[in-house]
Amino acid sequence: MSHTHAREAGAAAHRTAVEPLTEQEVEAIRADFPALAEQVNGLPLAYLDSGATAQRPQAVLDAELDFLVHSNAAVHRGAHTLAGLATEAYEDARATVAAFVGAREDEIVWTSNATDALNLVAYGFANASHGRGGDAARRFALSAGDEIVVTEAEHHANLIPWQELAAVTGATLRYIPVNDEGVYTVADVEAVINSKTRIVAVAHVSNVTGFVAPVASIVTLAHGVGAYVVLDACQSAPHRRLDLLALDVDFAAFSGHKMLGPTGIGVLYGRQELLNALPPFRTGGSMISTVTMDSATYLPAPQRFEAGTQPVSQAVALAEAVRYLERIGLDRIEAREEELAERMLVGLAQIDGIRIVGEPAGTPRAGLVAFDVAGVHAHDVGQYLDAKGIAVRVGHHCAQPLHRRLGLTATTRASAYLYTTTAEVDRFLAAVAEVRPYFGETS
Repeated sequence: MSHTHAREAGAAAHRTAVEPLTEQEVEAIRADFPALAEQVNGLPLAYLDSGATAQRPQAVLDAELDFLVHSNAAVHRGAHTLAGLATEAYEDARATVAAFVGAREDEIVWTSNATDALNLVAYGFANASHGRGGDAARRFALSAGDEIVVTEAEHHANLIPWQELAAVTGATLRYIPVNDEGVYTVADVEAVINSKTRIVAVAHVSNVTGFVAPVASIVTLAHGVGAYVVLDACQSAPHRRLDLLALDVDFAAFSGHKMLGPTGIGVLYGRQELLNALPPFRTGGSMISTVTMDSATYLPAPQRFEAGTQPVSQAVALAEAVRYLERIGLDRIEAREEELAERMLVGLAQIDGIRIVGEPAGTPRAGLVAFDVAGVHAHDVGQYLDAKGIAVRVGHHCAQPLHRRLGLTATTRASAYLYTTTAEVDRFLAAVAEVRPYFGETS
């Protein structure tokens, strides 16, 4: 069975086993999100930009405010009551997020966002390559002749840190190419990973094509040559059940603001023994064990990577977002989003002059669709949709190499989430059908 057919069979079995959220349930969920009641240009807001930033339910807003009102204090410092309450809330949030992704508490590091988390790993490798971290860190040292592997479809956050790591260590950056649909196969991965590969960094779900990477096969191939696997889980953690232990990746990163949580907080997952060996990225207060005027020793993970004032209220709010998602059910959210993606794909395919990025309808993907409108720049498409009260993302989506490979400078992306209705998708499709005639593109 081919990789594509295997994905189709697996997704079909998934849909049979899991009941998607119903329209009635979605309407009830929407009542939890104050922002969704807003109007844009006198029209009800249809928010189809959750792939960039998700809206927050009232429970998440309340959780952060309640912490700030009643428990706000510095964590892991002081012996007073508020400091104790804040520290307990902060570490409880870590435990909640760890359980959500199948990790241990000491395998979860708070960062400012996923980009920060990925940079933390890359700079840890760079520091090890320059002799920092002692014997334990030597496993991470890179030099000329070593190779770092990414894909041609990566978000810049999972590309540029590895470019920089290659530049400062002499390693070579290689990439897994995509086809004309912007996706790749296991065979493409096999052709690039070899005995020189030290790191393989891939997105679990593409933020442009919605393609779900064959992570199990990638991990097997990478670990088979002794390479570390770094997973960008920004577009998977909010939308599908994520078990990082089962996936057997070495590091993973995701952001709070894409999964109903606040901005200003991200999560780095790392296997415990790796985090304790990785040289820290930032240094200062809170992450040290002993300091003299000449040297310092660092605490074990995760504290060794959490220098300075921590994002305490954001962690508390993110934990509440996780609890909200768990109450709804990630499997049902995923099944619902697959239905909405299929509806968008089928509808767009019926509109003249539309080029869909990624695989066509009938192939499972995450709940987002990027497309090009012939003769109309993506920014004009976005402005037209905004005039209709429909919020989408336009541009290269921080994936310029992928767009360049596909011969595009920019696309329009609509992304669904647990609060997206079928009526909003249909309203979006009707508006897209009006774009080319509005701009005089009728051929």
